[in-house]
Amino acid sequence: MVMLKKIGRLFVIKTRFEACLIIYALAVGAMARGAAYIHEYPGTGGKLLLLACTGSVFLAGAKIFDCLRYEQAAEAARQAE
Repeated sequence: MVMLKKIGRLFVIKTRFEACLIIYALAVGAMARGAAYIHEYPGTGGKLLLLACTGSVFLAGAKIFDCLRYEQAAEAARQAE
């Protein structure tokens, strides 16, 4: 059981640096998918799908940063008690 907790902690974002690395990985994948959309659907449709891919990374990144800030504030409040 202790080993499972240690492995589970590997999948928790603890710092802004880790969050940035995850967002970078999401952006690389989204741009690869967007490039495939442009190739598959030339013209305006492909460009709109590329824009949707990049927009999803912005939304996900903002949510990750918000959740990280909330968790850090909750931890600070717990320690202050």
